[in-house]
Amino acid sequence: QVQLVESGGGLVQPGGSLRLSCAASGFTFRWYNMNWHRQAPGKERELVASIDSSSITSYSDSVKGRFTISRDNAKNTVYLQMNSLKPEDTAVYYCNTRIKWDGYWGQGTQVTVSS
Repeated sequence: QVQLVESGGGLVQPGGSLRLSCAASGFTFRWYNMNWHRQAPGKERELVASIDSSSITSYSDSVKGRFTISRDNAKNTVYLQMNSLKPEDTAVYYCNTRIKWDGYWGQGTQVTVSS
C-alpha cells in the first residue's frame, strides 16, 4: 500500500533552516508528481511546492526563493529545503501525491519558527 512518511520538522529560530524528508513506498515513485503542503493553526491547508516526474518544480509565492523541493528517485524520497524561515512558516507540513484518482498523504511533521 502507498505510504508517505515525513521527517525533519522541529523548532528553529527566525532566519534558520530545516530540511524535511518524505520517504515513499508502495508505488513507482519516479513516475509521479510529489507535493509539499502545509497547514497552520486556524488556516486552510495550502500547497507550497511541487516537483514532477521530470524534476520540474513550482512554488507558492509565499515561499519562492526561500524553499527548494527536490527528489531522489533512487531513495524514493522527496525533500523540502527551507531557508530564511519566518514565524509565518510555522505549520504542519505534509507530503502528498496523487495516483490515478486517489490522493495520498503522510502524517505530517511540525515546523515551528520562533525565537
